[in-house]
Amino acid sequence: MRFKANRELPPAAEGIASPYDADVRYRHKRDTSWTGSMVHVSETCEPTAPHLLTHVHTTPASVHEAQCTTTLQQALIAKDVPPREHFVDAAYISADFLVHSRDEQDMTLRGPTRPSQGWQMQVAGAYTFEQFTVDWEQQQVRCPQGKTSVSWAERVGPADHPFLQVRFSTQDCGTCAQRALCTHAKPPQARTLTLHPQPQSEALHAAQAWYASEEGQRQYGRRAGVEGTLSQGVRAFGLRRTRYRGLSKTHLQHVATAAAINIDRIVAWLDQRPRAQTRTSRFAALAPVSALHPHELAA
Repeated sequence: MRFKANRELPPAAEGIASPYDADVRYRHKRDTSWTGSMVHVSETCEPTAPHLLTHVHTTPASVHEAQCTTTLQQALIAKDVPPREHFVDAAYISADFLVHSRDEQDMTLRGPTRPSQGWQMQVAGAYTFEQFTVDWEQQQVRCPQGKTSVSWAERVGPADHPFLQVRFSTQDCGTCAQRALCTHAKPPQARTLTLHPQPQSEALHAAQAWYASEEGQRQYGRRAGVEGTLSQGVRAFGLRRTRYRGLSKTHLQHVATAAAINIDRIVAWLDQRPRAQTRTSRFAALAPVSALHPHELAA
């Protein structure tokens, strides 16, 4: 008998992670890891009405949130409760989803977008993508130093996702005094940019501008209630542990839990009991009000 090396093990989406339930999967997310499933909760967030759960979606833990965005929206449409604005976490958003949600589902997807990747985001003064100017009609990109790209090509990536590949001149980049802040490519290679197609790129920039605005922050604050829903489900209704084996039975428990939460909230609404406020830690309560950051005040 021997222990297999990591390279010999199947992917988390395929490997059986428990001898007791063949449907559960292993998941590692930030500083949390578990073996089981995931539940995706949708709820209303109107300020003048009780916040009720409209849909729960259960998946193996290895299924990423981005794989559920379209499924969740289609389920809400099928139940005749589609939101005009769909407030979600960053994991559910991409440039493609922003366009698809708007054009196919007639919903505006709202939330923080995932930050751009690349070492330039970590270095002060480096030239990030946002500092480049895109001319869609001329199919050119202008860099912060005023140089224009020399190549614009349409490509197809994994899962048939189209993208644009833009290259700058090796002569321009090779003699640029700011090259070290722009690219780590070995000379004579020049800076290369990867762009979304125009509809996705414009939708992504619009979403980023909305989220960065004061109005966007105020509106997105309505989504904070779903964190309270998850806390209520875990602490009061046993949402974190399943009584049954198998994904279908686990989903049935999630549906029953959502129904119980709705009943509790309807009773509280009829009794005119206000929703609980976010708890302030004892340490935060000791700080002078003037010393608190606005986000700390909101927390």
